[in-house]
Amino acid sequence: MIAYLPTVRPWVRGATVPLITSIVVPAKDASPSGRSTLDLLRIPDPRRAGRADWLQLLRFIGVGITGYVVNLAVFSVVLLAGLHYIPAAIVAFAVAWTNNFVLNRHWTFRARGDAVMEQGVRYLLVCLAALGGNLIILHLLVETGLTAMVAQASAIVLVTPLSYLLSRRWSFR
Repeated sequence: MIAYLPTVRPWVRGATVPLITSIVVPAKDASPSGRSTLDLLRIPDPRRAGRADWLQLLRFIGVGITGYVVNLAVFSVVLLAGLHYIPAAIVAFAVAWTNNFVLNRHWTFRARGDAVMEQGVRYLLVCLAALGGNLIILHLLVETGLTAMVAQASAIVLVTPLSYLLSRRWSFR
């Protein structure tokens, strides 16, 4: 996104001209699709979504449920082993990421071609952003008095929409 400085226009005989001609102009990214960076985070209009879009969302949620179960199972095992909740969340993330990448690549987004590494790196970046949000929410919820398990379960749910949008529009495009 490129922000332009306001342009000051001179007074025109008794009338004023707006001081700002342009505030923000979205910049095109270097992606082959030519989508603007803002398009990645744009909330989709459900009225324009087709049947295939809804089925894809349902598949993503299904994969998310398996990842959720894997994440919480690993998280609880690592907590029982005596690790602090933050490293436990990171270990659980790593295991769940592997599960989710394979299922999302082959089932949800039906990605084809030889771009496995490229998609894996993009998906990892998306998931690391989600992990960052997850860890912040997890810490805040634990600090408010929730148990680590309830806080982790809630944090995962709260970061899921962002993860879906970025996965659909960038990781597996």
